[in-house]
Amino acid sequence: MKKIQLKDAISIGIGGMVGGGIFAVLGLAVSLAKGGTPVAFLFAGVLALITSYSYVKLSGSFPDRGGTVKFINQGFGISVFSGAMSNLLWVSYIIMLSLYASAFGAYAPNLLEITHNKTVDFHIYVSAIIILATAVNYYSIAVVSKIESYAVIIKLVILIGFIGIGAYGLIGNPNTGQLAVAHWEAPVKLFAGGMVIFVAYEGFELIANAAPDIIRPEKNIAKAYYYSVIFVIVLYIVIALVTVGSLPFDKIADAQDYVLAEAAKPMLGKTGFTVITIAALISTFSAINASLYGGSRVNFEIAEEDELPHHFLARLWNQPVGLMITAMVTLILVNVLDLESISTAGSVGFLLIFAMVNFTGFKLAGQINGNRWLPLAGFVLCIMALVILVRQQYRTNLTGVLISAGLIGFCFVSEWVFKRREAHKKV
Repeated sequence: MKKIQLKDAISIGIGGMVGGGIFAVLGLAVSLAKGGTPVAFLFAGVLALITSYSYVKLSGSFPDRGGTVKFINQGFGISVFSGAMSNLLWVSYIIMLSLYASAFGAYAPNLLEITHNKTVDFHIYVSAIIILATAVNYYSIAVVSKIESYAVIIKLVILIGFIGIGAYGLIGNPNTGQLAVAHWEAPVKLFAGGMVIFVAYEGFELIANAAPDIIRPEKNIAKAYYYSVIFVIVLYIVIALVTVGSLPFDKIADAQDYVLAEAAKPMLGKTGFTVITIAALISTFSAINASLYGGSRVNFEIAEEDELPHHFLARLWNQPVGLMITAMVTLILVNVLDLESISTAGSVGFLLIFAMVNFTGFKLAGQINGNRWLPLAGFVLCIMALVILVRQQYRTNLTGVLISAGLIGFCFVSEWVFKRREAHKKV
């Protein structure tokens, strides 16, 4: 296995976070937080940064390609609870895939309308991109890796260019007044808005899967996590500032699903709109590719840990059978759920998983030579964030809350049934 340099490890973290998330949830963030959108991204980013401390310590002590699955098993042992959490991680990957595909389906019709009906075009595009990405994964994992490598560079260049031109375009723009505190939502709603879009940060956990191959892990693992998370926090906050300062709220609402492209119009006109749209399509396609690969590997790791039936260790066309299952479930979800429900379910899943990783960091602090109180703070904040998010979404998006509860319940019930069947076999 080729060793991973620090710059490559940082790229894994940045690429995991700046996948399709920012393109998918930016409009949703503005609809929830209004002028305080940059603060909402800051709240979510700080929680990700605190959680990354637990990942640093656990990755250094238990370097394993199972990543998060391995950490939860270390903290809670092989049990119904740890199995349910691991299964929730796999389900959350599927939710993220649905989010990325949803963003692709929202941006693509702006370049080419197929039926001239946005709803029909959306379903055609989301289905086609999942099928294409699945075919690419079956064809060659090397191609998936190459697509991701090029996509990270392309999307960062375009986003940083958007920031540079957009910041200059804010001079004299009357919409900058929307950033004033008077246009912020209440603090609790700001925090809730940040938690709904928390999915835009979850990708840093992919560094854990690469930890065994990172050169000089004693130094570079920590740098990879912290540098990538801090870079993305700054990137998201500045993108939010430029977007809210460029467009009136009513235009942002009208273009909620493709707001980043719309925000490029005041500076660069139709050309800017097209360039950002292309960047969104490249980013979301690469994210779908990488998440399909990651999701199938998570599923395989869970089965290896005896927390899923060993049928999931089987291969279909030389790839884990979990790849096809992941793709098929994603295809169903993205054609059934709306964007906010998808984002809510993803954030609920990862907040709960990260709470458990933080608790593991607290519980094993002596073993991993870590500070006990920072992981404990991360655990408490994740639980608080989860409660605030569910409470806020219960009032405005009951469907998203019910879906989240249903998925978590399914993970626990299915794991309990599996463990009981396995116990009976041994009798």
